Amino acid sequence: MEIVLAILVGVLYTAGVYMVLRRSILKFIIGLIFLSNATNLLVFISAGITDGQPAFVDGATDSASSLSDPLPQALVLTAIVIGFGIVVYSMALKYKFFETTGTDDLDQLKQTDK
Repeated sequence: MEIVLAILVGVLYTAGVYMVLRRSILKFIIGLIFLSNATNLLVFISAGITDGQPAFVDGATDSASSLSDPLPQALVLTAIVIGFGIVVYSMALKYKFFETTGTDDLDQLKQTDK
């Protein structure tokens, strides 16, 4: 299972970097989403995957080593919220940029002083 998720992280990073390097602002935002999700998945995988065990101790489990670690899950949840905020802020900047210039392609810009 981890190898499939590791391959998915690689694909997401590759697609994210490719989209960030494009000349369109919308593709840049999509690239940010891919990079954010790849990083979240990488943090989640680095903690290890535990099958069927909750993150909280209910008193019936005698060993804490068989439980999943809640810290990476909390970090990923925080990163999802921060990533969503960054995407919304980027979309607001893209909307203002499009409203000012009339295009989202950086190659079509003739003047930057309007």
